[in-house]
Amino acid sequence: MKVLLSIKPEFAERIFDGSKKYEFRRSIFKNPDVKTVVVYASSPVQRVIGEFDIETVLRGSPQSLWKKTKKDSGITEEFFFAYFSERDEGFAIKVKKTRRFRKSLCLRTSYDVSPPQSFCYV
Repeated sequence: MKVLLSIKPEFAERIFDGSKKYEFRRSIFKNPDVKTVVVYASSPVQRVIGEFDIETVLRGSPQSLWKKTKKDSGITEEFFFAYFSERDEGFAIKVKKTRRFRKSLCLRTSYDVSPPQSFCYV
């Protein structure tokens, strides 16, 4: 099973260049059968640009997540804690293998579908 995740373009690019090995989320999909993330680069790109396999999903307090992921987070500590402000728990999706699509896909023109705010199952 796959999920489509909306990710800011700068972070999506870091996932595909290998400098960001974790995608952080305040909430996560409930289906344990999800093995692949399809990456929708949000505005201004607004296109599906690739996908990655999930190695694991870490769950914990922001402090424990940062301690485990900071080396490969691809973001600053300041941005990380601002993102998780007022949250007791968060999630870190560990990127296993990436596949960048040769041709990106516009959801609106190709399928007349709006991209998800956070994620949707595909």
